[in-house]
Amino acid sequence: MARLDYKRSEDVDADAQALFAEIAGTRGRIGPLYQMVMNSPEIARGWFAMGNAVRLRAKLDGKLRELAILLVGYLLQADYEYSHHYPFALRNGASAEQLAALPDFETSPLFDERERDVLRFAKVSTLEVVVPDAVYEAARRHFDPQEMVELAATVGFYNMVCRVIHALGIELEPGVPSRLATRPSYGPRFPG
Repeated sequence: MARLDYKRSEDVDADAQALFAEIAGTRGRIGPLYQMVMNSPEIARGWFAMGNAVRLRAKLDGKLRELAILLVGYLLQADYEYSHHYPFALRNGASAEQLAALPDFETSPLFDERERDVLRFAKVSTLEVVVPDAVYEAARRHFDPQEMVELAATVGFYNMVCRVIHALGIELEPGVPSRLATRPSYGPRFPG
């Protein structure tokens, strides 16, 4: 249950209304996540800028980006984020079979070496925070420095997103199907 009000354009001042319009213009709508973070327009402004940098302007391959985002959402049990990014992953080239096998990416034949190295980086960064040299180097051999920064920033940003979703009780809106069907046997423990 939401712990704060979801803001609408009419609830905020003129500067924040301009941000609402900019977000709607880029994303096509204002969903619950942005409605919630608009309780702090300056945070929403930075959030929007970082989200756009990661998703719309980064060089990192879109499929790899979305696989990493989904694994973070899965590990942190953020149904809102996982369910919203599921179709993005499909549009960026992931298969439904890969997404179903995501919890078992380490052993699944559906993932190639590069995908496994990216997912291992995302998993370790999410669950252990400090990425060991071996995990970093395995990912690094596939990417230039810009892409490594983008991978680390993507994983870090979506860790923040998932934690804010949980902290503020941001709910999956009606009409968006829940895609988070399983719970990890490792990682943080959640009630329920």
